[in-house]
Amino acid sequence: MTPQTYWAEHAWLGTNVEPGVVIETAATGRITAVRTRADGPPAGAVNLRGLTIPGLANSHSHAFHRALRGTVQVGSGTFWTWREFMYAIAGRLTPENYFDLARGVYAEMALAGITCVGEFHYVHHQPGGKPYADPNAMGEALIAAAGEAGIRITLLDTAYVSSGFGAPPDPHQSRFSDGDAQAWAVRAWALKGSDHARIGAAIHSVRAVPAEQLATVAGWAAERKAPLHVHLSEQTAENDACLAAYERTPAQLLAEHGVLGPRTSAVHATHVTAGDIAILGTSGTTICMCPTTERDLADGIGPAKQLELAGSPLSLGSDSHAVIDILEEARAMELDERLQTRVRGHWTAAQLLRAATEDGYASLGWPDAGRLEAGALADFTTIALDSVRTVGPPPRLGIEVAVFAATNADVRHTVVGGRHVVRDGAHQLVHHVSADLAAAIGALTAP
Repeated sequence: MTPQTYWAEHAWLGTNVEPGVVIETAATGRITAVRTRADGPPAGAVNLRGLTIPGLANSHSHAFHRALRGTVQVGSGTFWTWREFMYAIAGRLTPENYFDLARGVYAEMALAGITCVGEFHYVHHQPGGKPYADPNAMGEALIAAAGEAGIRITLLDTAYVSSGFGAPPDPHQSRFSDGDAQAWAVRAWALKGSDHARIGAAIHSVRAVPAEQLATVAGWAAERKAPLHVHLSEQTAENDACLAAYERTPAQLLAEHGVLGPRTSAVHATHVTAGDIAILGTSGTTICMCPTTERDLADGIGPAKQLELAGSPLSLGSDSHAVIDILEEARAMELDERLQTRVRGHWTAAQLLRAATEDGYASLGWPDAGRLEAGALADFTTIALDSVRTVGPPPRLGIEVAVFAATNADVRHTVVGGRHVVRDGAHQLVHHVSADLAAAIGALTAP
């Protein structure tokens, strides 16, 4: 990586918007200096016109769900009919075509200002469940795809061994399962990180990992000091089945088996009880909210503010990729809360932006990022303040404009590790993102 100096016309430094900010980066991919109130761009600096913020972290992604966009909106249906279509796409994935699709998806993320993604990955094996010659071929394809798209990835390799509370996987799920959590741990241990990739763990859900195997996954993550993610109480049916099987709520079950804690993120937490909220908050478990998916699937609105007040940090994800727009996820978390309470102003724009940046990075095992300061990873994005959506307010209100008015279409620049990945709205590494996505999705959905 070549050292580079950037000049941000305006930049959010965590507390307020400053004009004329110089950001110096080193060959290590880190910020070496941040200087404010510069009169103009230094010689040789790259100009970033608009509002520069830390790079956005997408804390929850299922990359292959991108192939469902639009098609699952025809007619009507339920979460369960949506899931059947998802299984059909999952059944067609190979390491080669998954790489093609994921590279396009991650390039779309870069165009949306996302600099780091948490990929909740559970399609491990060949159809029928036989491992590939390289048992981690699918996960390695995702890591390679993120590298080519120019963003960071935390591969959250997912334990998924049961179709529901001990029942064997059904045919759709056979390629997700390693047989048991111990076999999952052996396979996952062989995964290696890199400069752009870190390895974490995930428990798909309390449905998919029997109670007596939860500690195996949690222990693996603890030994590697890796992030651990889990789908939690996304559906009321999950809660009802867990109570019937264990006489515990999902959150209670996870707590009893050592899953919760500061390195853990619970995704959704839509239907948690008051007792669950206390358990999650006291343990310091992060909650990843995915509002665009939660509303797309009619899952409901989770108690994000109550969880935060109880002690849980918040992060954001695009999950099924009904849209890929972390600014919209941040805005939706506040607006959904307004709909539930009929009260405005649960979070400031700065708090929402922190969930979308620093706290999202931390949930993915990158605590050295998400801030524009010396020593942090040089990951940042620039949002136009002169588009038809953002023009008008003074620059000092830039983060309010970014969170409550801007969209992914307003992202002008994305820098990852000091490298200019998106320049003036054009991806510098993947030159035909739309065409690549069309080809990859077409290959998966053709009759």
